[in-house]
Amino acid sequence: MATWLNTSFQMQFRVIDGLTVRFAQSSVSRSRGRDDHALLLSPWPESLLAFEPIWSQLAEHAHLVAIDLPGFGHSQRRDALLSPRAMGEFIVAAADAFGLERPHLIGPGTGTAAALYAAARHPGRLRSLVVGSGAAVVPLQLAGPLRDWVEAPDLDAFRRAEPRQMVAAALADLEHAAIPEAVLDDYFSSYQGNRFAESVRYVRAYPADLPVLADLLPQIDTPVQVIAGAHDAWLPPANAEFLARRLPRNRLDIVDAGHFAWEDAPNEYAALVTSWWTGGHSATGSAPAH
Repeated sequence: MATWLNTSFQMQFRVIDGLTVRFAQSSVSRSRGRDDHALLLSPWPESLLAFEPIWSQLAEHAHLVAIDLPGFGHSQRRDALLSPRAMGEFIVAAADAFGLERPHLIGPGTGTAAALYAAARHPGRLRSLVVGSGAAVVPLQLAGPLRDWVEAPDLDAFRRAEPRQMVAAALADLEHAAIPEAVLDDYFSSYQGNRFAESVRYVRAYPADLPVLADLLPQIDTPVQVIAGAHDAWLPPANAEFLARRLPRNRLDIVDAGHFAWEDAPNEYAALVTSWWTGGHSATGSAPAH
């Protein structure tokens, strides 16, 4: 089983667009160019600590800034941002706040649609995207708890549920990784009280936001690496394949993992990302490459 690496992962807080946001960043190496930056978006229902297993490998190739998106992890919530379309605008604001000029963007899971919205609405702002394990196909193809959460008539059931149990049920799709207790505690504390129930608003915006995004995909010129788990119990492979068919410049890789591929297969995931950063993204032409 994969275990977490012993990395230096210093978490801090800062205010972005009026919200208190938790972040972590790597040191800046003189061996890298000034424009070698990457912005990493926390997956749900986890936190930015989900990136700790791949942090050291990625930090060898870029200056990293990982953030808990508003309403996720330990960042302050604003209900108006709990949709992929709105979160895409916040992503650009976050890149501006950290002074990241044309960064690579990693947005797995729930970050997928928001990252694609950011690229569509702000051409040229991002150097490349790494997405996947996120809803994309229209009509929606969801499975497991995620489908139930999106299709539920309202949030009442989530407000009555025990948040720790909801997060634990989601993490059951991890096939290979052994999550340290400290990391699990961070995930559980991220969604205590009503935070989990309120965060569900984001995925419940999929029926409205994903059809709009589908029409925008052919217009995205930003190179996109799609990484999906072969055994994802939440998002069938059709979601990744949908992106591969519609994005003009993309590469699709399926890894031996469940939904949380960045934690389930960290070495393979990190290798794909660094290969993408060091040449793969610039090699994608006007036609899909996968």
